[in-house]
Amino acid sequence: MKTLMTLLATACATSAALAQPPALSLERITADPPLAGRLPRQPEVSPGGQWVSFLRPSQADSEVLELWAQPAAGGEPRKLVAAADLLGGAEQKLSEAEKMALERKRITQRGITGYQWCGQDDSALLFPLSGDLYVVRLTAAGPQAQKLSLGEGAPKLEPRCAPDGRSLAYVQGGNLFTLPLAAGAKPRQLTKDGSETLTWGLAEFIAAEELSRQRGYWWSKDGKSLLALRVDESGVAVKTRAQIFADRTAMTEQRYPAAGEANARVSVFVIDAATGRQRALPLPAQAEYISRAGWFADGTPWLQWFTRDQTRLTLTEFKPGAAPRDITTETDPAWVEVHDDLTETPRGLLWSSEASGRRQLVLLDRASGARTPLTDMPEPVDHAVCASDQAVVFTAAGDRGKSQELYTVPLAGGRPQPVAGAGNRQWRDAKADAACRRLLVTRSAWGEPPRLELRTLGQQTAIALAGDAPDPALRQYTNLPLALDLKAADGSTPLNAFFFQAQDRREGKHPVIVLAYGGPGAATVNWGWGRDMALIAYWQQRGYGVLTLDTRGMQHRDRDFTRAHHRAFGKTEVADLFAAVRQLPGTVPYIDAARIGFFGWSYGGFLGARAMLDADTPFAAAVAVAPVTDWTLYDTAYTERYLGMPDGGKAEAYASANLPSRAALLTKPLLLVHGTADDNVLFEHTLRLVESLQTAGKTFDLQIYPGKAHGIAGRAARLHLYRTMDAFFERHLKPGT
Repeated sequence: MKTLMTLLATACATSAALAQPPALSLERITADPPLAGRLPRQPEVSPGGQWVSFLRPSQADSEVLELWAQPAAGGEPRKLVAAADLLGGAEQKLSEAEKMALERKRITQRGITGYQWCGQDDSALLFPLSGDLYVVRLTAAGPQAQKLSLGEGAPKLEPRCAPDGRSLAYVQGGNLFTLPLAAGAKPRQLTKDGSETLTWGLAEFIAAEELSRQRGYWWSKDGKSLLALRVDESGVAVKTRAQIFADRTAMTEQRYPAAGEANARVSVFVIDAATGRQRALPLPAQAEYISRAGWFADGTPWLQWFTRDQTRLTLTEFKPGAAPRDITTETDPAWVEVHDDLTETPRGLLWSSEASGRRQLVLLDRASGARTPLTDMPEPVDHAVCASDQAVVFTAAGDRGKSQELYTVPLAGGRPQPVAGAGNRQWRDAKADAACRRLLVTRSAWGEPPRLELRTLGQQTAIALAGDAPDPALRQYTNLPLALDLKAADGSTPLNAFFFQAQDRREGKHPVIVLAYGGPGAATVNWGWGRDMALIAYWQQRGYGVLTLDTRGMQHRDRDFTRAHHRAFGKTEVADLFAAVRQLPGTVPYIDAARIGFFGWSYGGFLGARAMLDADTPFAAAVAVAPVTDWTLYDTAYTERYLGMPDGGKAEAYASANLPSRAALLTKPLLLVHGTADDNVLFEHTLRLVESLQTAGKTFDLQIYPGKAHGIAGRAARLHLYRTMDAFFERHLKPGT
């Protein structure tokens, strides 16, 4: 410990002697173009591997996305189409359903916000825009965009091409339609009973928000049938959101199933794409959630489904004329994690499982369900990227979850090998072409924004792909973190933590701002590109040290670590947070233990507010953005997965995590922030805590953002939020003293 303190003191003295980087302002952090450059979104390798496609922020406005592509063999990227090219000066229109769908996908930009390759010949792409559907064809004369003639009316949602590219399907007014992509073809309506509460082919709120299933129908391999979900939300409670704007209030009704309430009723059908004939698939009564669905190559549909308590996940196939057959089942006394790892291979079904205590890949015999282990990595596998006839490409954690690397392993078994380009302290992921031969690799590191390259398996060379270079000043602001080994509240479990020393320390001790999330299903301390890097650099220049921390329950660790939230929110992660903060002054020099602040968002907002509503808090002040304050108000799948059923809020797990009931414990400054149009963590959460704090006679700060959703998106709003936080910490932590 003394050696570490000496090294840090020396490093601080050396840094002070060096020239400081130019001042970084909040205005520059939120300005256009971004410091990181205009990063491509949704990159894909075309099915045949000839192109790399992506959405690229416009040069005129980074909040507007355009559709671009680049030849996989090398060459300059080219713009295929932009929204302005098609709308003729008209303003882009988005229905409330489309806005909510984009929020579920965490897309805050405008313009062309999604697309897909149409067919297997790499010649056409399909995308929705302003309620209509368009196809852009790659011709010898250049890209040619065409609006499809589908008539007026409700927006056309969730378009998807058939595998052969000769037709497409979409949802309009809650019903499924198909359209042959031939001259003069007319849409064919497959379902008739769609309404405001009944939809075909769309993901319900829970599926999209909590199960990462953004679709509700799947084409069969031969393009002759659709596997479609019918979602009846008539029994789901209606929540009325008051979208409070500066000049008006819009009342929006939303079907939102809060913990313990009824979910949407989901049924499953196979629909003939030519005639509309329907065949219902019999679901067991305990199938509460459909997490994934699709078709095997022989034309058999399959489903992955969860029980309501999510302690059991079952893969079931539905052969025509036969009873449904369960291929395999995953069980866990806490909960089973959702995953995308199901791929047919010549040696069985590729699948992932945590049965060993750490997620690994296995091969399933489809007939018997027998399992053959494929990987035995020292840290968890994150996901399978692709599989060929010979090998599987996958990602796995390293450096105790702080890095992620790409590997390939033979299907016949053997030692996994890193894909070319492997290195220390980086984060790599990939997508692949249909043959699993070419990988579109995304690589980032701390201070180095994500960059794309195309790699052919077995070759060392790579082709660099599109992406604007970051602002040259970014490198001057990059300050590599000091990786700390802080202990959890149990005194033995190591927690991942990064510390960033204050640059303008002057004399004496300096304050610290802690950034933490604390919730399940995520991890924030890693060597990849950090979206808060510029904000951290700004705080360092202002005289703050910054600590980022992952408590027990976070992702990319073994199963025992990730299940820490079982039947308890606001306990283990709060205890770990307090323990880590109290270790900090003895680990890093020049820290003022009396001036430590906290900033968290969403679950991190809950953590920040909970930390301040505690008589034993080590924090001097905290900012809580979009906090959950009463878990009986949050949705079924997420909340019940961790806390069980609420019993009207009386269950111990819910009562102990209720923040309004702790209002009398507030003794130090707290800033609450919320968007009034938040459809994820409803604004009611903050209102309930505000009322309780007022009743308890407690003073606090409150900042609301009219019409803003969970992400408080937009440059102006984000700049105002940062300024508000900056002023709050300036008042209560007083840097430079």
